[in-house]
Amino acid sequence: MAAASNASSPQSDYIQHHLVHLNSLGEKQTAIADFSVINYDSLFWSILMGAIVIFVLWRAARSATAGVPGRFQMGVEMLVGMVADEAKSIIPNETSRRFVAPLALTVFLWVILMNTLDLIPVDLLGWVFIKLGLAVEHHDPLYYHRILPTADLNVPMGMSLGVLVLTLWYGIKIKGGGGFVKGLFTAPFHGHGVVGLLLVPFNLLLNLMEYAAKTVSLGMRLFGNMFAGELLFMLIALLGGAWAGFNGASIGLGIGHVLAGSVWAIFHILIVLLQAYIFMMLSLVYVGLAHEDH
Repeated sequence: MAAASNASSPQSDYIQHHLVHLNSLGEKQTAIADFSVINYDSLFWSILMGAIVIFVLWRAARSATAGVPGRFQMGVEMLVGMVADEAKSIIPNETSRRFVAPLALTVFLWVILMNTLDLIPVDLLGWVFIKLGLAVEHHDPLYYHRILPTADLNVPMGMSLGVLVLTLWYGIKIKGGGGFVKGLFTAPFHGHGVVGLLLVPFNLLLNLMEYAAKTVSLGMRLFGNMFAGELLFMLIALLGGAWAGFNGASIGLGIGHVLAGSVWAIFHILIVLLQAYIFMMLSLVYVGLAHEDH
């Protein structure tokens, strides 16, 4: 019984292969944190999506006219206006908004593009790589490389760490070094004399926990939603992979594969946009909080 329970199935092998990154190890990473491992697939696709966002925004800025705008310019202007309005309602400092608002727009579009990669059929790129001769067999690491950067914990957490650095930077810039450090030790519980000194350790601990919680929740929220969506697409793909000829079971599974894949893909579009919007808004909120005192 023990041997039977430990035996792997083709379905579990399929999912396990698709959860392995194309990395410097050549196999699945076992440690939760290993800074010696580089996930080449996540780097490639995240950098490519970021380059596309930068190119599109650069193109829009270069081709902008003062006359009647075209559809492309109008679409970009609507996005810029939306992000600018959100930034204005959250960040009171106009000087800060000049940098943070364009950054929020870039992050918003970047996360959208990265999340949209999840809508590409699971095995499509692997099939293309085999046809081009880049992957020689179905167990080739390139065939099973993971195309979705936001389902790699390193990418969302790296972005959330960037937001943390930005929050600390503006906290020091707005309040000054002394004011920022003072806030760590004197807020949120204020006191005078001996009471104030007794509250210092609690204030510092609470503030450090607050920064850590914001950073972890920001990255984990994006990662968790996209990883779950990626896994569900793999499970749906197994329905189509169960085709065994023109019989009732195979036809039923094939129809289920098409219906489930279509419904989930349509619903997943909302998740793609919503997660990008939430990440952008929380980034603006955290930077906005850096401008305020407790």
